[in-house]
Order: sequence, then C-alpha cells, then structure tokens
Amino acid sequence: MKRYRRDTLSPAQYRALIKRPFRALQVEEVVKQICLGVKARGDDAVRKYTAQFDSVTVDELSVSAATLEEAAAGLSHELREAMHVAVATLHAFHSAQDQRLSRIETLPDVCCWRERRPIESVGLYVPAGTAPLPSTVLMLGIPAKIAGCSNIVLCSPPRGDGSVDPTVLAAVALLGIRNVYRIGGAQAIAAMAYGTAAVPKVDKIFGPGNRYVAAAKRFIAFDPDGASIDMVAGPSELLIIADEQADASIVAADLLSQAEHDPDSHVVLVTTSETLATSVLHEVHEQLNGLSRRRIVSRAPPSSFVLEVDSIDEAIAFSNDYAPEHLMMNTENSESLVSRIQNAGSVFLGGYAPVTAGDYASGTNHTLPTGGTARFMSGLSVESFQKTISFQSITKTGLAQLQPTLVAFSEAEGLEAHKRAVLARFD
Repeated sequence: MKRYRRDTLSPAQYRALIKRPFRALQVEEVVKQICLGVKARGDDAVRKYTAQFDSVTVDELSVSAATLEEAAAGLSHELREAMHVAVATLHAFHSAQDQRLSRIETLPDVCCWRERRPIESVGLYVPAGTAPLPSTVLMLGIPAKIAGCSNIVLCSPPRGDGSVDPTVLAAVALLGIRNVYRIGGAQAIAAMAYGTAAVPKVDKIFGPGNRYVAAAKRFIAFDPDGASIDMVAGPSELLIIADEQADASIVAADLLSQAEHDPDSHVVLVTTSETLATSVLHEVHEQLNGLSRRRIVSRAPPSSFVLEVDSIDEAIAFSNDYAPEHLMMNTENSESLVSRIQNAGSVFLGGYAPVTAGDYASGTNHTLPTGGTARFMSGLSVESFQKTISFQSITKTGLAQLQPTLVAFSEAEGLEAHKRAVLARFD
C-alpha cells in the first residue's frame, strides 16, 4: 500500500486518489451476443454458453425440491445455527423498513398519500466465483420476501459436476425459495431478463457478479424487452478513518478482510496518526503471511493506500469525497461524528464493529453502492423490491378550492381539455 500526506497533495493528486481506476471491461461485445442469443434461442443458448464458459453440460436447468431439502439436511450444526441467527437479525432490521406512508391533507378535502406495492417478479443472482456465497442468498432473499414479491427466481452457477454449492442451496431452502436454476454468468442474467421455457421472466434483477454479469446487467437494463436492475456493482471497497487510539493489528485485519474479496478490491486507511500508519503497514505485511487467500490479497491495486491527515475533519472530508462502499470509524467517540457523514454505503462505528458483521449477520444489507456511487445511491433495502404508487382523494369542495389554480395552469399551457375536465364537474 502506498502512503501519502494530505498536505503534500496537489488538487490533481487529490482527485486521482478519489477516482477509482477505470478497468476496460472488454467483454461488452461478447456479453451482447450472449444476451441476444438467450433472447432468441432460450434454454438452448443457456446450455450452450454454460458449456462454453463454465465447462459444464447441464441438461436440467432447474434445481429440484428434493435437492434443496437434501442440501438443508446436510448443513453442519454450526452453519445451520449461524444461518438462523443471520435470518433473525436481517429480518428484524429489514422488516422495520416496511412502513406505511402517511396520508397528507394538502388542502381541506384534498387528501394525498402513497402506498408501496411489491415488484411481483424478481430475479436474484448469487455468484460463485472463488467462494460460495450463502450470505448473499439471505441478503437478497429476505428483503424480497418481506417486500411481498410473489415470484422469486434465483440463479447460481453450476460447479464442475453440474451441481450448485450445497451451502447456497441450503440458504435458499431456509427461505422457502423454489424457482432455483443452475445457471451463472451473463446467460443467467439474460435468462431471467427475457425468460425462457425453463426460467420465468422477471421485472427486476438483483445481485453482484463478475464483469460479465455487470455488463449483462447494463445490457438488459437498456433493452426495452429486458428488465430493471438494482445496480452495477464494482470491486469491493473499504475506507477506514482511525485516530491514535485505534489498535493497529485490528485496523490491518479489517483492511485485509476486504482485500481478500477480489484482486481489484480497494482498501484505504485515513489516519491522523503517523505512528498508527507505520504500525498498520507493518501489521498488514505480517498478517498477510498467514492468510489462505494471500495470493488474492497481495494483488490489491495501486488504488489501495494510506493517507495521513492533520485532523478528523480532514479525514471525514476525504471520505465524503471518496464515497466508499464500506466506511469504518475506528475513532474516539465515533457516534458523535455520524451527522457529518454524507456519502457512504454502510458505516461501522467503533473498534468492535467489523465489516464482517455487516457482511453476514448484524442485520444490515451487504449489497451496497461502489465506485463512488454512494454519493447518489443507497444499499439494498425492502424498498428496492417495491414501487410506490401515489393516490389522491378530492371532494367537490376540495376541487372548488383548486379550480382557479387548475384553470390558470391549463390556460397558460394552452390545454383546453384540461380546463374543461375541471369545469365540467361544476356545470
């Protein structure tokens, strides 16, 4: 990790630290052909691309109820208990988001309100990559269930023998999701977006994935025949703000925990302590040697760095400009700084709130905006699986009060029929 001081950076160097390095995907044309192939040829194309990209021949795309039950029965006692705890905390936090919206009387006898309705059909994508992700099943499936989505379709890539990872299937079984398919990559996104003989078409697709999945989500989101998407997630990110009271070994462990996701993960330490910066860099080197995923962690990109600042004010200002996916506040009285945090996907306060907790079982969702998009986007929530409809109820007395205003706007815009629609009610 490189090391910088805030007071030595030029404006251009400062902007360069905030900006995520652009990595040309170079897969758009391939993904376009995959999506159009699935759109035109359905399951045949899905099987073809699964054989081509996953080196697996899959005759039966769906996962049977018996297979789901077998996966659930095969869980170890420890993992089963862990999943039950995670389901409970996630359900507690997400169910509190499903609130009815208030009715407002904007004028006497003019009542307006909004009500949420579930998106009826949603698709969940659970990647496999270098490790199975049963936690992602829970993060996507629980808010979808709470939102009331009536049709939930889930895809996850097949392994070499054509099966889906049993821990992923066990999590699926725990939530009672039944439309499950052994399909991965861009072909999975296309199958859910366009529908095939085996895979139902959905209205919105959720979930992370590699660059092929990201490119497929972009493609189908702009195709009128496709589907909406939650977001296009990039590599995982962590920014830690730490002062002199922070434990260097803990800060280093937190940085490494996010760096092990992916070689493109971005991890940043912003600190007011030169001593802590030195100690953390030493600890990172020492702890790296004992990690099973050392090869991945050691390939962290140049955009991972340590920045020394003169004050917590400077640290927060940098964080708000950077807009990280995960922000850790390992400082004294961290909760007193909450109101000053403007841009972040999910924030972890104090020395005992590791990102690992949010990744698995504190209750918040781990599907979060990356690449600086936390400036204008939020993480996944129950509302992500719903849409909001506005209503109005107006009596004759209420409309009479609005009549002069409505007529004036109609005449100003030259819309005679608009005016007549109001006046006809008083003829």
